[in-house]
Amino acid sequence: MNLLFRWLINALALLAIPYIIPSVYVDNIWTALIVAVVLGLLNTLIRPILLLLTLPITLLTLGLFALVINGLLFWLAAQFVTGFYVSGFWSAFFAALVYSIITAVANRLLLPKSREK
Repeated sequence: MNLLFRWLINALALLAIPYIIPSVYVDNIWTALIVAVVLGLLNTLIRPILLLLTLPITLLTLGLFALVINGLLFWLAAQFVTGFYVSGFWSAFFAALVYSIITAVANRLLLPKSREK
């Protein structure tokens, strides 16, 4: 149930991004749900490999290059899903940043904290 709620939060965050960054377009809620799944898969499967391959530059930039990787993955998701459009890299970069902030805040506020015993 927690996973479904997180999926819905991510989709709603994707629907909010075009209001903040006009160069990002999400067609409807169904497209946002699909993009949330695609972003989750890209972040699970491809992001660790990219972080490992770019480890020297990530260390050199004190971790800021990870933001570039997030932007690239956001842009890559737009290439896979019809109805989801990002006009360029910088739009994807800032959209990924806003997306991360919105989902982090929403998850913190809306999801119950797990109790450790």
